[in-house]
Order: sequence, then structure tokens, then C-alpha cells
Amino acid sequence: MAHHRAHNHSHQKLTGRNLLFSIFLNIGITAAQVVGGLVSGSLSLLSDALHNFSDVISLVVSYFANRLAKKEASIKRTFGFKRAEIMAAFINAASLMVIAIILIFEAIERLQNPQAISARIVIMLSAIAILGNGLSVLLLRKDSKINMNMRSAYLHLITDLMASVAVLIGGLLMRFYELYWVDSVLTFVIAIYLIVVGYDLLKKSFKVLMLYTPDTIQVKEIVQLVNALPKVKSIHHIHVWQLNEEETHLEAHIDFNGDINVSEFGKILHEIEDILHENFGINHVTLQPEFGKKDSKDIIVQD
Repeated sequence: MAHHRAHNHSHQKLTGRNLLFSIFLNIGITAAQVVGGLVSGSLSLLSDALHNFSDVISLVVSYFANRLAKKEASIKRTFGFKRAEIMAAFINAASLMVIAIILIFEAIERLQNPQAISARIVIMLSAIAILGNGLSVLLLRKDSKINMNMRSAYLHLITDLMASVAVLIGGLLMRFYELYWVDSVLTFVIAIYLIVVGYDLLKKSFKVLMLYTPDTIQVKEIVQLVNALPKVKSIHHIHVWQLNEEETHLEAHIDFNGDINVSEFGKILHEIEDILHENFGINHVTLQPEFGKKDSKDIIVQD
């Protein structure tokens, strides 16, 4: 089997310093909100604290995943830990949805039995949380655009920032209008939003982990372009997958019209690599050359 690495793509270097700072910042916010929620009796403040605690866990997972991803490959781990960050994104997304479901049940129960709440504490602590989460969001904004793991951590912080704003508004309504049921409604709304955000990220990371063909790649178009080359009879038995967000792999069998030599195959392989990279962003290509071999010529073959 012939293998050729098409292009030396540069990996975006991500720093863990901002992530580490955000971890300690959120630990402080969580501790303050737990105490404040218990003292004030606010479920929305406690739910925000729980969400913040999930942020701490997700940020810790993201931090170590980021560190692991930078480790070099070895004989026992030929891909290194390049999937670590995708795993972290999946875990973070799943945790968002679990927390959301817990919050919904708590909100429904509290809505049936509204309780008086110390709104002053809610207002003060939600304002502190807004400042802390806002700073964390700014720190991770740049890295979130280029990395799924960082984006999962960033989304946790964005949703928590929005939740804190909602809790602040609720605190003001309770303080000046004594609308204590607002606390439960806000908790319910926060939870629904968590489910929406978490599901999207869960789906994307799941597709990468399960070796789905990337949504942006049309396999039939690949076949059409490669089969149009002069000496190619057919490309078949195709697999396309993402190792992570930076590496997209293709492996396939390629049947030739004649019994070509190795140097000719090398030239055709290089041409195919250019086609796949320029049209589909595929940067790792492995092709098995064939001539007159009696095997299945289907585009997709179940191994």
C-alpha cells in the first residue's frame, strides 16, 4: 500500500495559560455562588453555581486535553493524543445536557412551591459572576475559533455569562417587585438553552469520534474527479474521516488501466493529492494501487 503525506499543514499553537486562569476564576465564582445560593434560598443562583461548577470541570478537562494533544506520537500511540481534544469536547457537551435536565426538574419543583428569596445577595453575586465569566470569555475567544475543544470550553462560559445576566435580571425583579416565581422560570430557560447548545456540540464531536465523512466532503465528487484522470480506471473502497479538526484523511483502492511502474504511480499520486487538498481540504492520502485485481469495485465497501 502506498502512502504519501500531501501537505505539511501547520498546527495552530494554543496556549493553556488563559485556560488555567479561567479555571481558577471559575472556582472562585462557583464557591461564592454556592454560599450565596444557600443563604439567599435562590434556586437560579444555585443552578448558576452548578453550571459554573460544570465549567470548572469542563475547563480542567479541556486544559489537560490541550496538553495531551501536544505530546508526540510513539510506537504504541502512532497518532499520539490528537483525539484528546475531540473527546474533551464530547464530554463537555454531554455534561451540559445532563446538568440542563437536572435543572429542569428542580425548576418545575420550585415553581410548584415558590419561596421567598434574598434578592440582594442574588444581585450582588450574579454581578460578580458576569464580570468573572466575561473576562474568561474574552480570554478564550481567539482560540475558540480554531479548535473544537476550546470552543466547547468557550460555549460553557458563554452560556454561563448569559445565565448570570438572566439571574441578575431575576434578582432585580424579585428585589423591587417580589416576583419570586421568576427564579424558577429563569432556571428553566437557562436549562433549555444548555440543551440546545450542548446538543449541537455533542453531535459534531460524535461525528468525528465515529469517523463520519465530514459534512463538507462529497465522496461522489471525489470519485468523479479522480476517475477523470487519464490512467485511472476507478477509485473505490473509499474511507474519509477526520482525525481531529486539522487533519482529514482519505484511504482508498485505485485501479489502473495498465500495469504502471512505481515512478508513474508516484506522479499520479501527487496529482491526486493536489486535487483532494485543493477541492476538499484532505491533507493525508493513502492509496492502494491495483491492476486486474478481482475485488469489489464499489465506492463504499464494508470492511
